[in-house]
Amino acid sequence: MKTIMVDMDGVLCNDNFTKFLEEFLNRKIDLKNEKFYHRQDLIKGKEDEFRAKYQYENLYKNVELYDNCFEVLEKLSKKYKIYIVTAYVWDDFIISPSYNLRNKFEFLKEKLPFISPNNYIFSQNKKIMKFDIRIDDRPYNFSEDSYNILFSSYNNIKITKEELDELNAIRANDWKHIEEILLND
Repeated sequence: MKTIMVDMDGVLCNDNFTKFLEEFLNRKIDLKNEKFYHRQDLIKGKEDEFRAKYQYENLYKNVELYDNCFEVLEKLSKKYKIYIVTAYVWDDFIISPSYNLRNKFEFLKEKLPFISPNNYIFSQNKKIMKFDIRIDDRPYNFSEDSYNILFSSYNNIKITKEELDELNAIRANDWKHIEEILLND
């Protein structure tokens, strides 16, 4: 059975981090028009202040999966072995790693009950693992020996078709698109 690595943040769901940033900065954040790669770049120089207020907040409280994610993953799970692979340590420890790991685990267990917790992998380095297919919103998690699917997100929308070709990757705009790519062969 072929294996699929599925990233969590920006692929399965959005977390509450943008909401926390908006509260902290006291302004609306337009992800598509801001000049940053990682959202936490918006608080450079204010990490200690942000950490003091938000490090123990649950990034996944009241968060829902993206549209069609549950249904498509459930279908994929009948044909592929699915692993959810997600990082849980934030730069500068602005979010508590131990709380974040627990909250991610609980979110996955609740939202995707058909995927065994044995198939959750919490790691900062996804490249050290071998999978047949990778679905991620960050190209640096791709591998030359995998079929790579770039899940469209604010941080990768400017990646061109030529750049995707160099990465041995294709773009998927949503979960229905992933269903077309992986189940209609």
